Amino acid sequence: MSANEGVEGGWPGRSAANLDGVDRAIIAELLRDGRMSMRTLAERVHVSRANVYARLTRLMDDGVITGFTAELAPHRAGLGTSAYVSVTIEQNSWRQVTARLRETPYVEHFAMVGGDYDVLVLVRTPDNAALRHVVLERIQDIPGVRATRTWLVFEEARGRGADWGAHDG
Repeated sequence: MSANEGVEGGWPGRSAANLDGVDRAIIAELLRDGRMSMRTLAERVHVSRANVYARLTRLMDDGVITGFTAELAPHRAGLGTSAYVSVTIEQNSWRQVTARLRETPYVEHFAMVGGDYDVLVLVRTPDNAALRHVVLERIQDIPGVRATRTWLVFEEARGRGADWGAHDG
């Protein structure tokens, strides 16, 4: 087992690749519209299509870009109930807990965190009954889970995120 096993992209907090202005521009454009053609992308970042293909391949091989997905409006997609669930786990059980969380239906995202709780889980379900099932019968049933606390989400908004068009200077 490697030291980085289980940690996507290596150790958290460490930068993997030095990104130049063109790399950052490619990322910014793809975050705006991941479906654009390579021709359009090349025009927008002012490089050749061959250069865009090569850079995109490198960014994917380096694990900087990990995939392309559709963004859903959860409520419109039938997932009308969202909640953050904090999970307190037994010491040294995080591998087993995270493995089981990966397999749990309706768990959209989870992160190991520092502070009063060990894991923060985003759960999206069709309704409160399904949320109850996920929290009380799935998450709390995972060996190593000591306690959970659930916060219902009433409204969500996306933040600005990183400014990929900015250059390090």
